[in-house]
Amino acid sequence: MNAAPASGQRVVDLFAGPGGWSEGLRMLGLCDTGIEIDPAACATRTAAGHQTIRADVADYPTEPLHGKVNGLVGSAPCQPFSVAGHRGGADDIDLCHQGLDDLARGRDTRAVLRAACTDPRSLLVVEPLRYALAVRPEWIALEQVPAAAPLFVHTGSILHTIGYSVWSGVLNAADYGVPQTRRRAFLLASRSRCASPPEPTHAKDPGPETLFGPALSPWVTMAEALGWGYIQRPAPTVTGGGTRTGGAEPFGNASRKAMRAAMENPGHWAWKRPAPTVSGTVGHVGGKQSGGHLNLQPDEGAVLQSFRCGYPFQGNKGQRSLQIGNAVPPLLAAAALQSLVAADLGVAA
Repeated sequence: MNAAPASGQRVVDLFAGPGGWSEGLRMLGLCDTGIEIDPAACATRTAAGHQTIRADVADYPTEPLHGKVNGLVGSAPCQPFSVAGHRGGADDIDLCHQGLDDLARGRDTRAVLRAACTDPRSLLVVEPLRYALAVRPEWIALEQVPAAAPLFVHTGSILHTIGYSVWSGVLNAADYGVPQTRRRAFLLASRSRCASPPEPTHAKDPGPETLFGPALSPWVTMAEALGWGYIQRPAPTVTGGGTRTGGAEPFGNASRKAMRAAMENPGHWAWKRPAPTVSGTVGHVGGKQSGGHLNLQPDEGAVLQSFRCGYPFQGNKGQRSLQIGNAVPPLLAAAALQSLVAADLGVAA
């Protein structure tokens, strides 16, 4: 671990990816050290200025971190439990629960359980508990797809027995300013504060201002986030094509007509609500119920995930798309973290 940042907080980010948690921490004036195995994601983190250890979280020893970590964040790979994946995790859920119980009893049976899993990645969901039991950070924040929520409840019950206040539940990213109705399970735990869910900043139907305070902001729509409209729409990507803007618009040819129609039609669903969940393929969002697929480029997926403009994703298009879709949205990460770390930063929760 490097020297602590000015705030005095040392944070470890498990399965750090391209930096969703890191960017959320940066919004709060904090930084982390990420542990990540994917070379493209590590390159992205380096380009973005985030400290990184390239290693397998499951093999990395916890001893070097003992007594040096204030906060622990992490998003274990979601593919085993995601509806977009093969759902091998559904077959492995009992093995994951057993892994959590075994760790709580001081027994490391991960190798045996992993070999029995339909998808060996399923057991990675127990790694945050392994680190938490060994390191005992002041606070913990974890994120996963909703299907893994029962494992967070189990993890939380174990943390509670060793002195943590714990909250777990499902949050909608759109309620925190992310232009996407992405629902994710969270576990928040603290040894010094009462863990609780973050207060929403946005709402689908904000309602009027009341005597108790101003109304919430409305959800950020997909069109608003991407800057669509006759006046505010930027020119397409400049290329060597020789047309008025230098080349074709940055959308797949198959869906260019649908995209143009959506951009120029305020009645389209994308003008009325946030995007659906951006997946690891980015590509298509929407569907028949939403008025048709819209084929996005990785940079547009990054906007819908609330990454800062120009975030330096590295790798080929597929690698960038995978990093974007699998990351926790930075705005959602910052919202989840603020109540855990606010007292240490000297700001209101």
